[in-house]
Amino acid sequence: MNDILDKIKAYDEIVIHRHKNPDPDALGSQLGLRDILRTNFPDKKISAVGFDEPTLAFIGQMDQLTDETFKGKLVIVTDTANTPRIDDARYQTGDFLIKIDHHPNDDAYGNLLAVDTTASSASEIIANFAFENDLQVSDDAARVLYAGIVGDTGRFLYPATTPKTLYTAAKLAEHSFDRAGLMREMDSFDMKIARLQGYVYENLEISPEGVARIFITQELMKNHDISDSETSAIVSAPGKIKEIQTWAIFVEQPDGHFRVRMRSKVAPINDIAKEHAGGGHPLASGANSYSAQENDDIFQELRNNLVAFKK
Repeated sequence: MNDILDKIKAYDEIVIHRHKNPDPDALGSQLGLRDILRTNFPDKKISAVGFDEPTLAFIGQMDQLTDETFKGKLVIVTDTANTPRIDDARYQTGDFLIKIDHHPNDDAYGNLLAVDTTASSASEIIANFAFENDLQVSDDAARVLYAGIVGDTGRFLYPATTPKTLYTAAKLAEHSFDRAGLMREMDSFDMKIARLQGYVYENLEISPEGVARIFITQELMKNHDISDSETSAIVSAPGKIKEIQTWAIFVEQPDGHFRVRMRSKVAPINDIAKEHAGGGHPLASGANSYSAQENDDIFQELRNNLVAFKK
């Protein structure tokens, strides 16, 4: 991280990226870093790029850059395990590339890497980067970083939550922002999402081992007026059922293939995700399925995995 700070000091223009289909940690780490650098290096031009996700607009907004190359710029990518997931391909034209992440480092891209798989989130890494280097953290930077940590720890419920995570969150909470309001915003959803969640509970397929799956088709999304990104709001729903240990949400894409959001309470699932054009954390991964047979294969592999884990 000292080398990263040296690189930041050496460049006048810095562009920060994160992964496609952003979650609170992707935005929190990206926008938190942007704000920290703007606060501490006001003479530099600091930008954050990518798609503006409407459901997470309360966290913050992207900068709009023209279709210029990033030649001569420092590029930093946060919370992104592999290059295909980086939002905005212009990162490839930058002068120097830095990766800051907490996922398993299967794709060691970049000229300089800071990957800490023991961290709960990329937002935790960014916050401690600021604290350990005596960088000023504004109230808004604290707000978005706190949102990122809360998002990736499932409100401090997931095993990746460590004493260091709680300490970092507490230091951020010392800043002046509406924590209760932020938590309400993160925990709220529209009635259409509530109805979709009801559909999930009514239609879950649960195996004897405790593995569940549900299919969210294009027709279902159309009927509920739900976008692909909005389906992320129901990913944690099956995990609230005691009998379910592992689950997969199959979300149909316009081209017919399925994005598979996989979660587990105890049994690691990321190796299964890697076998199906995906990856991620041991207990929270994503994959892709390109046929009905592959849908069934993934479900069976999750079942076999849970059985093997319990032995």
